[in-house]
Amino acid sequence: MEVHRPMWAILSIFAAFFQAFRNAFQSKLSKSISVSGVTLARFVWSSPLAGLYLLILYTWQPSDIPDISLKSIVYVVAAAIIQITATAFMVMLFKQKNYAVGAGLAKCEAPMAALLGVLFFGTTLSLFGWIGVLIGGVAVLLLSTANGLRGLSLKTVILGLACSMSFALTSLWAREASLSFNVGFPHNAAWTLFIVIVLQTIMLIGYLFVVERPTLSALFINSKLVVATSIASFLASLCWFSAMALTNVASVKTVGQIEILFMILIGLFWLNEKPKMKDMIALLLIGIAALLVIWS
Repeated sequence: MEVHRPMWAILSIFAAFFQAFRNAFQSKLSKSISVSGVTLARFVWSSPLAGLYLLILYTWQPSDIPDISLKSIVYVVAAAIIQITATAFMVMLFKQKNYAVGAGLAKCEAPMAALLGVLFFGTTLSLFGWIGVLIGGVAVLLLSTANGLRGLSLKTVILGLACSMSFALTSLWAREASLSFNVGFPHNAAWTLFIVIVLQTIMLIGYLFVVERPTLSALFINSKLVVATSIASFLASLCWFSAMALTNVASVKTVGQIEILFMILIGLFWLNEKPKMKDMIALLLIGIAALLVIWS
């Protein structure tokens, strides 16, 4: 498959931009809604948006309907379930005292994806690619250790690592699902996105209806924030899935660590939080990491 280098890199940057807003919205929701409810907020309005995007895509550029094999079904279902799990872990991290360190571990998705990809998915990275991935991981950890490791609990470490592994597996399985559909880009990514989101929405609504029915009412009460979360989530997932259909997950996620810049900007202009010197150093390292993987 030809790697459209500028396209996947641009898509990764846009994915990071929308994800930063999605996480900010989810963090606000987590103060009044359960973990499962916040997780559903990410998907509930994304389903019709994904369907609309698929319809527009086929109207604009007709293509074949994908062959749904057993392999495709396994990858799609696995990606849907593990992404719900990863999102739940992330929301649980929002509630931890040492959230920043846990979130930093959760965002070590790129080195986790590189390791899992090489071991189990046949991914190959050049030397510069590996260096870029590792530099990006160091930058994320640097940013997350505001007060060093003081007060860091074992629970936070486990949640952070479980979160990063779950997100890495989501990305790896979503890429494999896209490649298994045997239709060209961007239709393969669009189908993966649509099926994954629909499955996630059905599973979460079913669970909440049976186990946490009051949470569904709480989502209606916070409808504006839920809609904002879903829209940001859809746009982020659309860009992630499209970028990963073009190249390996580790490279996409390393470039996507530019999300930290957007988080700092959100903190500066929305929350009036001034960036620190270590934030600037981390951003410089992320820029170097991104350049290394883009041109490796």
